[in-house]
Amino acid sequence: MFQKILVANRGEIAVRIIRACREMGIKTVAVYSEADREALHTQLADEAICIGPASSLESYLNMEQILSATIAAGADAIHPGFGFLSENSKFAKMCQKCRITFIGPSAEIISRMGNKSEARKTMMQAGVPVVPGTKEPVYDAEKGKEIADQMGYPVMIKASSGGGGKGMRICEKPEEFCEMFRTAQMESVRGFNDNTMYIEKYIVHPRHIEFQILADKFGNVIQLGERDCSIQRHHQKLIEESPSSALTPKLRKKMGETAVHAAKAAGYENAGTVEFLLDRDGQFYFIEMNTRIQVEHPVTEMVFGVDLIREQIRIAAGYPLEKKQEEIQLNGHAIECRINAEDPKKNFMPCPGIIEDLHFPGGFGVRIDSAVYSGYEITPFYDSMIAKVIVHDKDRISAINKMRSTLGELILEGVVTNLDFQYEILNSPDFQEGKISTDFISEHFSI
Repeated sequence: MFQKILVANRGEIAVRIIRACREMGIKTVAVYSEADREALHTQLADEAICIGPASSLESYLNMEQILSATIAAGADAIHPGFGFLSENSKFAKMCQKCRITFIGPSAEIISRMGNKSEARKTMMQAGVPVVPGTKEPVYDAEKGKEIADQMGYPVMIKASSGGGGKGMRICEKPEEFCEMFRTAQMESVRGFNDNTMYIEKYIVHPRHIEFQILADKFGNVIQLGERDCSIQRHHQKLIEESPSSALTPKLRKKMGETAVHAAKAAGYENAGTVEFLLDRDGQFYFIEMNTRIQVEHPVTEMVFGVDLIREQIRIAAGYPLEKKQEEIQLNGHAIECRINAEDPKKNFMPCPGIIEDLHFPGGFGVRIDSAVYSGYEITPFYDSMIAKVIVHDKDRISAINKMRSTLGELILEGVVTNLDFQYEILNSPDFQEGKISTDFISEHFSI
């Protein structure tokens, strides 16, 4: 087992990883930018090293600085969390060259599955159903329009290296295609330094269903059920839950087996997520594979009782999976709400500031993943997420009621948040009845 792990991240996920390491008896090293000098993760870790100024490019995305800090601290592994360098194949390769264990899949798998065009090709060869679309990359808008015209509208224009909604556009009319394509492509170049695009048939009113995968170095692969991430705004998730109210036991089994097959086809190792779109007729299609831990991983942990961060570390250290598929049992229902420092009334504009008063609720089946405290300053430099509120109960209605009660007790003063907006979603009759899709926010709220 590792003696010391450097956590190459910040915020609540860095805190989450440090806590898991502490429980496993592993020492930790936090890295921080100058803006995060007083951050909670720097205070919880055994050591903390400054790696640069506030800009992510000069700190949390600075591979050389992070590797130098790892070597200087004598750490034998790096946990990248999510975001930043977590799906960067170059960084994973650099770790390997420095003989530092990257807690995640290999650089080759990250590269193959991180490129959406390549991932689609891999899945098609394995017989995994994918959304109808281009088999080869598209670089030219006019060529793309010819393909879209043949495919039929609406279509989804996607950046091969995209994520978090960047480099994505839904095109409903032929005359809008070229402009949308070029805009999405420019976004991809700016965000990912990649102009590779592809085009998919747009599935109307789908559910976004993802399956959690764990795979060790010995060829063992298991799935830990699904998360329904359909409540999202501009492809940014707001509420996630497990299990999905849309899946029958038969469909859950079929999708789970397909997710395991997909992971094996990719030669996958460590924790990952196989993502699908589910249409109204119960047909599902592979859309991508995330080669990292997900923001919403706590809902899976709550319903299956498995510490996914601990499992990531064990797998990376060369241990086999502790459980077999038949030992994975679903228990109850869990929901996660992301509380962000943003103003829903102003197009979800980020709202940095100082938290003047803070009270996090507790109680049976309530979990808060956060890195903030009273007096903490939410800076404009990073993601606006303040906390993840997770609840667990015997069934979906009980979980919704518990979440409403929990959010009603949460106090966050000094910054504008989306707390009231989350409460509105939970109070929606359609949400309570499970009548949801990725279009839920746009159809129910004037924002």
